This record gives sequence, C-alpha cells and structure tokens, in this order.
Amino acid sequence: MIALFLGTIVAWVLVKVKFKGKWIAEGLIMSPLILPPTLVGYYLLTFLGQRGIGAWVEQAFGFRIVFSIQGAVIAATVTALPLVVQTVQVSIAAISREIEEAARMDGCTRWEIFWHIDLPLIWRGLLAGGVLGFLRAMGDFGTTLMVAGNIPFKTQTMSMAIYDATQANNLPLANQLALILSSIGFGLIFVVVRLRQTTED
Repeated sequence: MIALFLGTIVAWVLVKVKFKGKWIAEGLIMSPLILPPTLVGYYLLTFLGQRGIGAWVEQAFGFRIVFSIQGAVIAATVTALPLVVQTVQVSIAAISREIEEAARMDGCTRWEIFWHIDLPLIWRGLLAGGVLGFLRAMGDFGTTLMVAGNIPFKTQTMSMAIYDATQANNLPLANQLALILSSIGFGLIFVVVRLRQTTED
C-alpha cells in the first residue's frame, strides 16, 4: 500500500512535471529492477544502519530500523516501487491532454484534475501496479534479508520460511508454504485479468 501511494505520486510527477535531472531520478527509482537484490539491500542497510540515519532515528524515536518490522516494510516498499511507478506511469501518460485542458479552462485546480479526472481514468493501471507491487514485495528475499534479517515470527517472510524449511529438509512445510504463496499470487493475477476483461467487454 505504501508503494502504491508513493508510486502513484512519483509516476504523476515524472509524467506531468518538467525538471532537470528527471532521467537521473527515474533511473534511481528503477534501479531495484536491475541491481541484484542483495546489492539493493546492502545500500539500504548502509543508509538505514548505525553509520547512516539509523543512529539518529534510534536516538530521536527510540527504535532501530534495521532487523525490525520497519526495516522489512522499507525493503519491501523499495523493491515494489519500480513496478508500481512503471505501470502507473504508462496509464497517466495515456490520459488525453485535451481533457485536462478543458478542465483547467473550467477552473479546476491541479489537485481537482488529479482527483476527479486522472484517478478515474487510471484505476486499471493503479490496480495492476498495486498487484504487481504487492507480489514483488511478498516474494522479495535478498533485499529484505539484508535489511531486516530472517528472524522467525518477527521479520521472516514466507519466502524466507520456505528457504529455511528446505534447508532443514522439512519438505511438507515447504510445500504448504509454497502452495499458499502460489495461490495468493495466481489468485491476485486472475482477479486483475478478470476485471480487465470485464471492463473491456
């Protein structure tokens, strides 16, 4: 949900706002798609750890980011963000400028245009981006492992639990977790495809 919210804002800015260095910003946002997950995790660990902003956060708010639920959420958000941005960006770019210009001439503010025109037109892109981002975050292994660790009942994700079960030769547990993970993934994809077909029909 965080990736969907932030990704929608970022995608809108990248499409609608002109600024210098846009290609650099877009490259940084998309980097988790091309860099190895452990490398992304290492950068996050360095930035969020005690040598980065982690010491300040712990002193100011009394909790650590790394090896915590907060760290797992941040890692999942970072890995999911590029897919959300990429998907929503395409939907926003497809919006007719004539419609927005007509709304401006009628006195609509930029926020009103976004809320009443852009969002209703890009809802399918938002749905697809949200599902893709969720599945990417749910299946992440390397980045989350580096930032949040593999602490059972705290920061251990289902992907990590499958890995641990396989390493312990507990194949029944690994099979159960794999079935749950696969069912969630295919179920969500099926829902998105059906909704898209229904809308097109």
